[in-house]
Amino acid sequence: MASVMEDPTLERHFKGHKDVVSCADFSPNNKQLATGSCDKNLMIWNLTPKARAFRFVGHTDIITGVHFSPSGSLVASSSRDQTVRLWTPSIKGESTVFKAHTASVRSVQFSSDGQRLVTASDDKSVKVWGVERKKFLYSLNRHTNWVRCARFSPDGRLVASCGDDRTVRLWDTSSRQCINIFTDYEGSATFVDFNSSGTCIASSGADNTLKIWDIRTNKLIQHYRVHSAGVNCFSFHPSGNYLISGSSDSTMKILDLLEGRLIYTLHGHKGPVLAVAFSRDGGLFASGGADSQVLMWKTNFDSLNYRDLLSRHSKRVTPDPPPHLTDIYPRAPHPHNAQNGTVEINPIVADTQSGDPQVVEVGRVLFSTADVRSHDRATSGREQPISGPFRTRMRHREEEDEDQEERFAGSMTASREERSGIPSSITSTLENIVQQLDILTQTVAVLEERLTLTEDKLRTCLDNQVLLLQQRQQVDGSDEEAEGPSV
Repeated sequence: MASVMEDPTLERHFKGHKDVVSCADFSPNNKQLATGSCDKNLMIWNLTPKARAFRFVGHTDIITGVHFSPSGSLVASSSRDQTVRLWTPSIKGESTVFKAHTASVRSVQFSSDGQRLVTASDDKSVKVWGVERKKFLYSLNRHTNWVRCARFSPDGRLVASCGDDRTVRLWDTSSRQCINIFTDYEGSATFVDFNSSGTCIASSGADNTLKIWDIRTNKLIQHYRVHSAGVNCFSFHPSGNYLISGSSDSTMKILDLLEGRLIYTLHGHKGPVLAVAFSRDGGLFASGGADSQVLMWKTNFDSLNYRDLLSRHSKRVTPDPPPHLTDIYPRAPHPHNAQNGTVEINPIVADTQSGDPQVVEVGRVLFSTADVRSHDRATSGREQPISGPFRTRMRHREEEDEDQEERFAGSMTASREERSGIPSSITSTLENIVQQLDILTQTVAVLEERLTLTEDKLRTCLDNQVLLLQQRQQVDGSDEEAEGPSV
């Protein structure tokens, strides 16, 4: 095998998160990497050497999902604070926030045309949103427990979702109906996604398994049990030939889907791996975990150019595509276990506590250079510590800043707040008003949808009444004609 392919290598590791790294995604041009964390911050890592990283502050709870728009001009993030934010991935740090669900939002993803967002939540619903107007479009409600993940198909006609009810559901975005349910999990279904051609979906479970289903035949075609703990996430290689998974057993596994076998086991994280993502061209992949590390790897093992292959995939995605045998490996479902001969990769990862590369904090309320200096001293230890009354004042200032972040989160960007000069009490009141208006807007959208259905039913009833009246008049007329000659 070594003569056919090269092994993956650890390219870089990024330091800047202060807590568990929960999600990751590459920009379409492969120049940026976005990661979210339990430290409530979104990080944008610029992949050019010595470039600055951006820390976006705004969410008031753990960030659970992150995704770049197809154009790369926006980054969407979901959070346990029940909101979704749309960020501009630049130093401006502008963001738009809207109240998405009534419970924690678990995942967010753009559609392939960038016009819609799909979100999954602990309120047991999947919701679809319009990006341009930041408008709620419709809900998909059939799950009976928390929904962990939701993803669009490449053509945007389907949505796949999974959750703690141990099911994977397939939805038609036109009819807004659940058209299929995949079960056979012994625990929560943790993650779901489509392959690049849209002919298969993969799902992972807390029961240590990875399963791949052919949605044209509704059959399980591959079943892997290569991890020793729950599988938290996975990512398809753009070619569709490989899949990488991250697990609570602290490892990542790379599977060859054509041959149906495990080919690599990657170490490097100390603790559960919670995020993995291939770049859009497949040349890189990133991982994040409970050790607060973000690792970026070079793929190496597959050097083909998949632009032409992906274009062929997109051309053949039709409402009822013919079977493609190259997508179906193996021909019948069977479990795949770890085999001898797989390559173990265990790179040495250096200190992850120092703040490198240089991080620019964006969107912080009452942002000041003193806060950055105090943060640098606390994290790197390269400068002299602050002591005495000045240190006490700095600590008070940091606590005040954190309190004001929570009050201001969900309103305008921090830079605008700083320039406006509006008192905090008024801003807090305005924030509450905006949140209530958001809820009212969503309620009105739901009512409009229900009113439309009611109007359709009333129109049908009226049409039926008109037909009955016409039929009765015809019957009465024929009766009068029949009675006329006899009088």
